[in-house]
Amino acid sequence: MQYTENQNSASYTPYNAYAPYTSYSHYAQATPFVATAPNEIKDDPAATQPLLEQDEFGPPNGPSDPENFASPPPKRPGQARAIAIMALTFALIFGIALYAGENLARTSSTSSTTTTTTVQTTQTSATSLESQQEAAIAKIEPSVVELKVTTSQGEQIGSGVIIDAKGDIITNNHVVSGQQTIQVVLSNGSSETAQLVGTDASDDLAVVRIQPYAHMVIAQIGNSAKLVVGQEVLAVGNPLGITETATHGIVSALNRSISESSSITISNAIQTDAALNPGNSGGALINLQGQLVGIPTLGAVNTESNTAANGISFAIPTSSIQKALQQII
Repeated sequence: MQYTENQNSASYTPYNAYAPYTSYSHYAQATPFVATAPNEIKDDPAATQPLLEQDEFGPPNGPSDPENFASPPPKRPGQARAIAIMALTFALIFGIALYAGENLARTSSTSSTTTTTTVQTTQTSATSLESQQEAAIAKIEPSVVELKVTTSQGEQIGSGVIIDAKGDIITNNHVVSGQQTIQVVLSNGSSETAQLVGTDASDDLAVVRIQPYAHMVIAQIGNSAKLVVGQEVLAVGNPLGITETATHGIVSALNRSISESSSITISNAIQTDAALNPGNSGGALINLQGQLVGIPTLGAVNTESNTAANGISFAIPTSSIQKALQQII
């Protein structure tokens, strides 16, 4: 697989047991009325006793005959026990239902709270990531510049990063190779003429210098040795001449050995899926703290179609950059 600088532009929820009712309706048997002669009535001791007065609708108003009244039926054995068991059963069922209802309500409340907490945590995490990205980009952008280089064959563009108070800018050697003039476009839009300080062709690195200016922002160099696969990174540069462009990705792999040409091999290269295109070369690959961790340099080429491979690009790590700077400056 050959590697070259990127070529394509970026595209973009209870029953009561009732006894039979017994009323006092057993009337005393009255002696039938028999017509007799007056003397018979007079001489009859029984006749001299007054008849019992009788209510129209009730029993006679006299001594009651206990034998004429029905006694209540005896209670059936076990009836009270059955009622008690039934009441106990109902109480038990009610208690179980009450407990289950409270437990369900408690579970529902806990589930709802957990869901709400999860959603809030996810939203907070997303907001935190966005805030980190925004802050990182804002931190590095003022130190990223555009390079317009005139050569005998025309003009070529690239990116660079201001790395010290002297106005030194790190970039790729292939951006300034064959330079006749180097024009630097700052983040504030102003333009400065730069001079080539030196190169490290074997690592594809170069340094150019501009006159220091007021409020110049210097990039903070991070430790590329602390990078891990899957870590979020951002690329800031001038792809296709579109200035101050930021793209997002992850560290796809580390310690790649990439052959840029027959004479140039980049060791310990950082592989990333952040979108990179021509013009990104020499720009900044940063972590979420806004620290420079690499210089985007080239992208992989699909040899079958001879086109740039999507999401496979490489950057020179700052560990290599710092070594080169000691030699160049």
